[in-house]
Amino acid sequence: MVSAAAILLECRNVFKHYGALAAVDGIDLKIGGGEAVGIGGPNGAGKTTFFDLISGLTAVSGGQVLFEGHSITGSPPHRLFHKGMARTFQITSGFGSLTVLENMLTSVVNGSGRESAGLLFKKRHLDIAMDTLETYGLSSIAQQLVSDIPVLERKKLMVASAVVHKPKILLLDEPVGGLMPGEIDEFIKLMQRLKGQGMTIVFIEHVMRFLTTVADRALIMHQGKLIYDGQPSGIAKDELVKSVYLGSAADSMRSA
Repeated sequence: MVSAAAILLECRNVFKHYGALAAVDGIDLKIGGGEAVGIGGPNGAGKTTFFDLISGLTAVSGGQVLFEGHSITGSPPHRLFHKGMARTFQITSGFGSLTVLENMLTSVVNGSGRESAGLLFKKRHLDIAMDTLETYGLSSIAQQLVSDIPVLERKKLMVASAVVHKPKILLLDEPVGGLMPGEIDEFIKLMQRLKGQGMTIVFIEHVMRFLTTVADRALIMHQGKLIYDGQPSGIAKDELVKSVYLGSAADSMRSA
């Protein structure tokens, strides 16, 4: 149980209906500062829709979302980013016609919410961008076009762009989708480093090895509802979770 003083993000009876379909169906959730929370569940469970509601991309049909004790229900994504909520998406995006450095500079200048948006870069912007690329192992490809770099490097750049302004919470939608096992291991090390810095991380992931390694707490969704909230190690023992996954998730966890 998260203490009231430590709650960073809270959902109160949040739901999203599309006609008769309840994509998210009355979720109550509290996430504390510094937690790493992994969300799993079958396709169509409502995981990404839930992220869209939290991050302001989609309007809720009902309920409240609170950040640091204040309602953010209905706030647009860019306002939430400036408040300290950063999010990445399933599809690893970026400005493909720009270099890695130019992408990073764009995030440094236009993501702060404190400067006039534009493409006028100063030396301090360049210093921040290069320092960040160095931290994420991307400085050697700074002058390459994003369209030409491998998927793992794109994912690293996406995270670097999201955290350059030191958000209070980072939302990641399937961060290791499409990566090979060795690349997943590298991404796990990146997440462990962010956890060590005290960052609150909430992520959706189907790769159980990543979820159980990175998450301190696991949530499983099914048909828009939370059916599990507990230790990652308990997922394979939960009868309802096993029945929802038809044994596949539990088997993958045991073999990880």
